[in-house]
Amino acid sequence: MATGLQVPRWLLPGLLLFLGFGPWAQGGKVLVVPMDGSHWLSMRKVVQELSARGHQAVVLAPEVNMHIKGDDFFTLKTYATPFTQEEQDHLITVQSQFIFEREHFLKRVFKSMTMMKNAVRLFQRSCAALLQSKDLLRSLNASSFDVVLTDPVFPCGALLAKYLSVPVVHFLRAIPCDFDFEGTQCPNPSSYIPRMLTMNSDHMTFLQRVKNMLYPLALKCICHITFTPFASLASELFQREVSLVEIFSHASVWLFRGDFVLDYPRPIMPNMVFIGGINCAHRKPLSQ
Repeated sequence: MATGLQVPRWLLPGLLLFLGFGPWAQGGKVLVVPMDGSHWLSMRKVVQELSARGHQAVVLAPEVNMHIKGDDFFTLKTYATPFTQEEQDHLITVQSQFIFEREHFLKRVFKSMTMMKNAVRLFQRSCAALLQSKDLLRSLNASSFDVVLTDPVFPCGALLAKYLSVPVVHFLRAIPCDFDFEGTQCPNPSSYIPRMLTMNSDHMTFLQRVKNMLYPLALKCICHITFTPFASLASELFQREVSLVEIFSHASVWLFRGDFVLDYPRPIMPNMVFIGGINCAHRKPLSQ
């Protein structure tokens, strides 16, 4: 199913960002709104390749961050945040410790949802600071970007792209709450697609399928509560009621850092492209 959508890695940035490629192409202006942490470390390679192909990249990031620092292949724009470095570091420490905990499934689900809610609250405050900076928004609007490259786990980039009326490319490993399915109107059958955190495989017993069906129902309620702040920000920005599904459906292309060797098969849409491994080092031949 994914074979027809596989794209040679050296073609990927130019082709999928609609900026052309080759020496005859005119460089485009790319606004990059990354998610911090390992998300940015993966996206950074794409930004570097875009710069090498003659495109101008502007990375927009909060002043308080982990890894997003200036470099010679992009211009860094920062904005003030209403939280401190200590607050962010504490959140990261708690999440890191949770990875190694072994607890009952239900306890693990509720604990992960609590942590996700705390993280989203921090991101929402960061996004609100960005969108309330009128001078920065005017500057971005006047820059006439050709495309926005963003990780939709931090919905602010998608929201900003819609506000600027600029095509958006999502660059992601995964996104909670099935926003990738809903944003692309992609089929999402619970009968054979294992849900995150259920630990199910694509070969499920009847009871596992029941669990796979019930889990999204509970998750939808939690996701609604968790991501409501971003929907409220969008509604405030556009002066009308706006849902996150509407924001995500604005995407032109979804670039998934995965493939069906690592992940279980699932339905895909024409604007979904799997690029798993683009950020991996080139392997060396095995010695004799």
